[in-house]
Formats: sequence, C-alpha cells, structure tokens
Amino acid sequence: MNKKLNTFWTGIILLSILISGCAASTTNTPTTSIKSATQQAQGAESPASSAGSNAYAPIISKGTTYTNTIKSPAPTDVSTATQQTTVGAIKTVFVILMENQDWSSIQGNPSAPFINKTLLPEASYALNYHNPPGNHPSLPNYLWLEAGTNFGILNDGSPSENHQSTTQHLVTLLNNAGISWKAYEENISGNTCPLTGNNLYAPRHNPMVYFNDVTNNNDPNSSYCISHERPFSELAGDLQNNAVARYNFITPNVCDDMHNSSGCATPDAIKNGDTWLSKEVPIIMASKAYQDGGVIFITWDEAAHGDAPIGMIVLSPLAKGNGYTNDIKYTHSSTLRTIEEIFGVKPLLGDAANATDLSDLFKTFP
Repeated sequence: MNKKLNTFWTGIILLSILISGCAASTTNTPTTSIKSATQQAQGAESPASSAGSNAYAPIISKGTTYTNTIKSPAPTDVSTATQQTTVGAIKTVFVILMENQDWSSIQGNPSAPFINKTLLPEASYALNYHNPPGNHPSLPNYLWLEAGTNFGILNDGSPSENHQSTTQHLVTLLNNAGISWKAYEENISGNTCPLTGNNLYAPRHNPMVYFNDVTNNNDPNSSYCISHERPFSELAGDLQNNAVARYNFITPNVCDDMHNSSGCATPDAIKNGDTWLSKEVPIIMASKAYQDGGVIFITWDEAAHGDAPIGMIVLSPLAKGNGYTNDIKYTHSSTLRTIEEIFGVKPLLGDAANATDLSDLFKTFP
C-alpha cells in the first residue's frame, strides 16, 4: 500500500513540474515579442540611411542635446548602437544671405512690402539675432556661417589673400558624410571656380571658395569647385527637376542683396532686395524640395550700425510660422549649429558649440 502511495505522489510531483514548465514558457512569450518589436523599431531608417551615403549615424534628440556614440561607420544592424537614432524631418536647407541692414531698417519699412506683408505673417522670425560681436566687415561673417570663426580675418580680402587650409568647415563635413551641397551664386559663369569678382559678384560673399579643399588650393579649374559652385540661374531648373542638393547656399548679387544703392534697378537698396526676394522665394516654396521637409533661412551678414539686431526669417512647413517671434539671443553661430544638427554632422564647429540653436522657431526639429 505504501509503495502504491509513493508511486502516486511521485506521479503528482512530476505532473506539477511539467505544468510549471509549460506556464513559465507561456509567460516568456510576450517578452520575446516586445524584444522583437524593439529590434524592429531600432531598425527603422536612421539619418545615415536617409542621407544616402552618410556613413555616420549621430544620435540626435530634440533641442540641443547632441551625442554621437558611434566611433566607426555605422553597421547595418542599427540595434548595435548604444542609443536609438531619430530620423530628422527637415531634409533640405536653403540659406539666402542678404547684406548690411539692421532689422529696424527692414521691419515695417514700406520699401520691403514682400518681407513685411507676405513673408513675416507666414514665417517664424527672430527679434534678437546678431552678427557675432565686433565681427565686421562682410567676409568674417560669411566665414563664421561656414566655420564658426573668422580665423582672425577682419577684412574683405580675396581668396588668394585669405584662403584657409583647414578641413573643419561645414561643406566638407557634409561632403564627408555623403550629404550633397551647392552654392548658387548670382552672376558667375559656372565655367571656372569663382575666385575673383566682377561688378556684381563678390567672392567675399561666397565663403566656400576660401577653403583650399574646395578650390584645390585656389585652382580656377578645380572640378570639385566648379561642380558645386553654380550660377544662380540654374536653381529654378534644379528645383523643377527635383535635383537640388540637400544644403543650398544662395548669394544674390550686390544689387539684389541690399548692399549697393548705385548702379542698380533703383537707388533704394532695400527695395531692390525685397523685389528680388519676391521673385525668387516663391519659386523655392513651390518646389517639392521645400514642401517635403524643406526650410529657407533668410538672414543678413551684418548690421549697418555696430552689432544691432539683424534679420533671421525662417520659412518651412515645419516652422511654427504664422508670424511667430521670440526674443532669444542668437548669432550666426546659432545658424551654423542648427544646420549641423539638421544634417547630423560633427564636430560642432567653432563657436557653434557654445550657441543656442534655432529650434524654438520650429514646431518640428530637426
């Protein structure tokens, strides 16, 4: 009898163990599904894949937090990264540089009806944007927008005088990351690297040609320079064919950028620039590149009087728009930092590392 009872209880114990094992297996099933879902989410498109051949995948979070944990070209299995990569909504950037006007001379000025009556009601814009302190004349500000520093240059000398050997500047960071760029310069031929000026085109308003790695050491026949420095007249066709680069730096000539008042369409420099913007900005805004994650930054190189506030107008489907303004202190370093964050390139160049980005002007950033 005892033997039969022992056999009975042994069977019960074995059955309990078997049931417990099945229950444990069932309990683990949801954990496996969550892990799979996480891996699938981590495998979503990263900035590296959305940028074409950009082999480095910086980790970007909203605002100014910006950390890159990948020390070598990103592996195809994104789950091996230490953080999840976020895809930026902004895909294409257009920067338009105007010249030498205080914001107080632009806002409310009847000579600028397009800016005041059309752009500002639709845009986000800054009320406290400045050239870097004491950074004059033009060239130091253009260099600052490209590299976060003026390299000690405080003149408007030519590329032959002021060329730089460093590769630590924006378009080279973009190029190394596989992100396309072009400078559209009004009144250049497109047949040579535009190292010298003419009556309307000024190299001092074209910062890229001051870097040896762009011009092949001031070579007017540099194929790399010629392919990236294009006549502004080509922009409309590139927009129509959806063939613009991801970063586009646009320089009007010295009549159309509000610089000159003599020898231009009218003696009113602000009116001339506003008229030019009224013709060209709508063409950009009608393009697929703008409507599908594009942004236009319109700013001025420097104040006409000391370091007074200058304009920064942001147009984008992703901007807060509707005339949104703020009083946050910005400089050209802020613009450079913003562009680096949009494209996910590092290091933050020069004073961009210390700047507040322009993210407050957007509803979605980057």
